[in-house]
Amino acid sequence: MNLTQILSGLALTGEELALLPVDIVIDKGRITAIEERTRAPPVWICPALFNAHTHLADTIATDCGSTGNLESLVTPPAGLKHRLLATASNEELVAGMRASVTGMIRSGIFGCADFREGGINGVNALREATAGIRFQPVIFGREGGEMIADGLGVSSTRDVPGVERQVKDARKAGKRIAFHAGERDSGDVDAALSFEPDLLIHMTHATKKQLRVCAEQEIPIAVCPRSNWVMGVTASARYPPLKMMLERGCTVMLGTDNVMFVPPDMFSEMAFTSIIYKLDPKAVLRSAVAGSRLTGSSFFIHKGARAALFTLDPCHSALAFSHDPITSIVKRAQIGAIGNNVFNLKIQ
Repeated sequence: MNLTQILSGLALTGEELALLPVDIVIDKGRITAIEERTRAPPVWICPALFNAHTHLADTIATDCGSTGNLESLVTPPAGLKHRLLATASNEELVAGMRASVTGMIRSGIFGCADFREGGINGVNALREATAGIRFQPVIFGREGGEMIADGLGVSSTRDVPGVERQVKDARKAGKRIAFHAGERDSGDVDAALSFEPDLLIHMTHATKKQLRVCAEQEIPIAVCPRSNWVMGVTASARYPPLKMMLERGCTVMLGTDNVMFVPPDMFSEMAFTSIIYKLDPKAVLRSAVAGSRLTGSSFFIHKGARAALFTLDPCHSALAFSHDPITSIVKRAQIGAIGNNVFNLKIQ
């Protein structure tokens, strides 16, 4: 069987997202050549997106109509989401998570970093939901689930008794460590940093000093701007301090957080972030791909990389009149413009 594929168009190449007219040659799941061509068809080739923070089981509580603050809605163990998850069957959880994953795939998302409640059963439910489909979840488990997952996903250090033992056991088992920190205020950030985590979530109210530590220690930060606004932990473009994060050299990854309040749609997340925080669209798109590093191999397009990309056909919409494809992808692209996903779970 011929496993060679050639994609032609305007490609966003490398971590610089340099726009080049090219032929991309893919052989057995690997990009074996990127060859510039004088005339490329009017197709945009974009690296696959990665949602750097989700709670996919929350799908079963989509738009549940409840109001409240961060503590009453999502803080363990008695937040609304945890009560709803406790009463849901495994079949409901699997069906909900698979529905969200299917929607993400259609919108150019090839993977996510999911904080998985429910212990070992919760981790296995997500694996069941993604079985047999081209999607790469990185799972941060809790309540014992971390021992079979990719890592340990901790709520705020304020919320979890005995977190020291959990981190120690997870480290001993070779697992990665991720913390929610700085979502409500900066008071739990230093405690999270003391564990030298592999990933921090939110950092909405992090200080300059705390961000400097993240940059120096190369601790990536997954930000979820829409969720922060929905949950009422910010009403200002100053929080999360995205410009400060980028200026200090932090690795910023974009996520969407709880599905019950915010759909796991990275196009909407990019548009919101670009407009509200007035960031360079290229920086926003880069953050929507950068979380893929958590899989062990990033989705940025370069020779030798695993093929993880999608095409956009601008010809059947107003995108055809774009003078800046990157800005248009970030601010205007919609699922309907996606022509083809090329997602390879492994190199053959």
